[in-house]
Amino acid sequence: MRIRLIAVGTRMPAWVEAGYGEYAKRLPPDFQLELVELALGHRGKGADPARAMRSEGDAMLAAIGKGDRVIALAVDGRNWSTEQLSEQAEGWRMNGCNVSLLVGGPDGLDPRCIAAADQKWSLSALTLPHPLVRILLAEQIYRAWTLLQGHPYHK
Repeated sequence: MRIRLIAVGTRMPAWVEAGYGEYAKRLPPDFQLELVELALGHRGKGADPARAMRSEGDAMLAAIGKGDRVIALAVDGRNWSTEQLSEQAEGWRMNGCNVSLLVGGPDGLDPRCIAAADQKWSLSALTLPHPLVRILLAEQIYRAWTLLQGHPYHK
């Protein structure tokens, strides 16, 4: 199974790349975590945020793997405990599907991305910085995998 983390934003600080990389490299090839970074839509003086979001949405929809289960990260999504995430991951694996996790830019996800999602997942009611979300997702996916393996990391 491959979990593709599709996230808006490039050129992350070294600490973000190191944190994400640490957890991604711990996962085995049959539970692979892959990062797809998408360019931020043009924002600035006089720029239209809706147009930037559409541009990000176009790129995000194009990056979703054919047949992938699509999970949109959204504030109004369902909260999962680590155990519930582990159960979700086991279901994805048993169904033989790959997964695309969608993380939007500063204005959130394009509505078309939310409409394309099979599920919506909320990490927290808090507003989290997008770079930190990458690390948090990688760690929680690793933790879910360790639960499935009966590994003591979760404790």
